[in-house]
Amino acid sequence: MENFPVINLANLNGEEKKATLEQIEDACKNWGFFELVNHGISQELLDRVERLTKEHYRKCMEKRFNEAVRSKGLECVQDELKDMDWESTFFLRHLPTSNISEIPDLTQDYRDAMKEFAEKLEKLAEELLEVLCENLGLEKGYLKKAFYGSRGPNFGTKVANYPACPKPEMVKGLRAHTDAGGIILLLQDDKVSGLQLLKDDQWVDVPPMRHSIVVNLGDQIEVISNGKYKSVEHRVNARSDGTRMSVASFYNPGSDALIYPAPPLLERDPLYPTFVFEDYMKLYATVKFQPKEPRFQAIKALNSS
Repeated sequence: MENFPVINLANLNGEEKKATLEQIEDACKNWGFFELVNHGISQELLDRVERLTKEHYRKCMEKRFNEAVRSKGLECVQDELKDMDWESTFFLRHLPTSNISEIPDLTQDYRDAMKEFAEKLEKLAEELLEVLCENLGLEKGYLKKAFYGSRGPNFGTKVANYPACPKPEMVKGLRAHTDAGGIILLLQDDKVSGLQLLKDDQWVDVPPMRHSIVVNLGDQIEVISNGKYKSVEHRVNARSDGTRMSVASFYNPGSDALIYPAPPLLERDPLYPTFVFEDYMKLYATVKFQPKEPRFQAIKALNSS
């Protein structure tokens, strides 16, 4: 954990810009994850989102989760459950159109906070895409344009709570997977840990830090960078010591965006196929918790047929 990349984003605007770009480059190549401090989103807004998310879970979701667990008789299981996740979730869509007003049970304060938070995260995601372009040697705006499609990017938030689990050795909070999309920005609980990434065949904790934003790269960045940057397997361990909050926002290509390795990064043949993002997502939905390499092969086979 002491080596986990923590990046002060404010240093991009000063004398330490070169060193900060190098830190981000190393994180993208060797970790697939990094943690941002001084990212420009106010602590007051982060605290408000955290408070309202936890309140909403306690008032509207905790009882439902406990009833669902009881109905499956999970207190009695003796063997590890490999086909379920110990999580309580709902999804918000921000772009190309928002559904925040349609989600039941949200207070107006919570809707307002999540809308404001999404606007800040959208700007942060686009700022980070520019940093990746600079590090990859791509022209300014390349990644944003690659994600655009005909209606702009897809951007949404998965709000998750991982309740205290009586048998954490029997079930994962969230099974190991890579993320299908572009760039992911996470506000995670700073008191209850559980998020881990796979590095050099070892599971490494992503350290909880108050007011930080955790960033990880999805499969589409791996494809466009022609494998220079990698999406990395990660998971959430179930815990017995409290409920872990996770607010993960996904800045993804538009559904009809055509994804392929950036031509300036090709030294020889591309390592990845060309595909429409929506087609990749349909495949991903069926094999999310399986290794990613066969997904790329399946898409390639689909193209050739």
